[in-house]
This record gives sequence, structure tokens and C-alpha cells, in this order.
Amino acid sequence: MPARSIGTATISFGLVSIPTKLYTTNETAGDIHFNMLHDADGARLKQQYICTKCNEVVDRDHTVKGYEHAKGQYVVLSAEELKALDAVATQTIALEEFVPASAVDPLWIEKSYYLGPDKGGERAYKLIHDAMLETGLVGIASYSARGKQYIVALRPFESGLIIHQLRYAQEVKPWAEVPIPDLPEIKAAELGLAKQIIQQIAHETFSPENYKDEVTERMRELINKKVEGQEITMAPEAPAGKVIDLMEALKASLGMANTEDRKPAAAAPAKAAEEVEAAPKKKAASKKK
Repeated sequence: MPARSIGTATISFGLVSIPTKLYTTNETAGDIHFNMLHDADGARLKQQYICTKCNEVVDRDHTVKGYEHAKGQYVVLSAEELKALDAVATQTIALEEFVPASAVDPLWIEKSYYLGPDKGGERAYKLIHDAMLETGLVGIASYSARGKQYIVALRPFESGLIIHQLRYAQEVKPWAEVPIPDLPEIKAAELGLAKQIIQQIAHETFSPENYKDEVTERMRELINKKVEGQEITMAPEAPAGKVIDLMEALKASLGMANTEDRKPAAAAPAKAAEEVEAAPKKKAASKKK
């Protein structure tokens, strides 16, 4: 079934305008939701609006929207005025610069949307797709919609385009705020073994279909048991992991992965565990001589 457009946007590329349609990138995951019920009769509860001044229950027909311009002071906006605020949006993706794709860290991405060509924009749409693909660059743009201005990254994806809504600099906490103690030096033998473990479970591509939401599936099973009249019991807690010697843990980790039908990721070949572990001993022996 073809995707349904959720809006339109025009890519501004120099003097070129490219009409496009926006599509959501996500599917409804079917998350489990719980409703609030009255414990006396099991009926579902509903929310009400309570006036903080007169404590009366207010019907939705008697609500208006307002902006708090000072503590406890609001300016009321009519429906027409709210529409006028939204009209500020230009629906234009104004490309301002191009940067290497690697320059946009996933940390900055808030959400993503597919962009498909709108009528009359097919040729220009294909042109900017191919140009970015060959240069390895992605476009950074301003985008105004729904009464707010966003910063977005535009890049080629499959046979078309995708935009990532990015966070502003002030919306991302700096790494410097993370308390990090002085970290110890890593031994060459430990690093060698860690690289081997990484390589034995490395793949050339990412296959998201291999991952399942086992927690949600388990919850559904338990809820179905409850519907059938069975009781839900607490599963025994998994034993806490013991703190063991790092080198022993690395050695024990080798060979745990199933390497059948797997193409390892391209990387420099790791040294054999025995060679890496023996290196410090050989060095010590040569000093004694």
C-alpha cells in the first residue's frame, strides 16, 4: 500500500525550487498501553479540566488557549490568531550549506522524514539526489513549519531523499558535563583480545530485522494469561554479574559467538590471542638476557 503524504515542502537550492511531499518514516509499533480504571467497578476513568481559580469542572467548549507572558498572567489568543501564528511557516527547506555526511553525528538527529518528489519536480529532485551522492555531502537547511523553525539535514537515501530534523546547539548537553574519572591505561594484551571479540561478531551490514522486541512479546504473553484467568507472577531475578579479572573475562568471551554464515566486517586482521598475550613475556625475557 503506497504511503500517504503528511505534508508538502519545497527545497530551495540556489534559484532552483523542488516541490516535494513529506512521508513519515516510522510504523506504529503496537506498544502496550494501560488505561486508568476505577478500582470499585473497573470502569475507565476520564480526565477533566479543573479551573484553578473557581475549582469548577470546565467543558472543552469553554476552553481557550493563552500564553503566559508573566507569572500567572496570560494573553488569550483566538483561533484566528493561532492560525496567523502558524502562517509564519514557509514550508521551504532552504539549503544554506553542504557538509560531509560524517560531520552530522547521530546525536543531533531528533526525527526523520522521507521526501518524495511532487508533481513537476521530478528532474530537479533526481539532480540534487545524484549530486549529493557523488560529492558525499549532505545539505543543511532551515525549515519553518507548525509555528516553529527547524534545522534539518537533507541527504540521499535509497533512490530518493530523506530529511533529519536536528537539535539546536542549546538543546544538546555538552559531553563535558559527564563526570569521567581518570581512566586507566589499557594493556596491549587486553586490547588485542577485545579486538578479536569485536571481529568475531562483526558483520558487513546492519540487519535490523534480526532484532525483536522480546520484552513486549513477553508482556503480551503474560497479559493473555491474565485474560484467561491465570495469575501473573514475578520472575526470579537474574543473578548479579560477578566482578572478575578482565583478562580472564576476555579469554572466556572468545569463541562464544556463532560465526557460521557470516561475513566479517572489513578491518585489519587481529593478532592471535596467544601472540598478543606472549608479547610482554618475550619482552621481559629479552631484558633479562
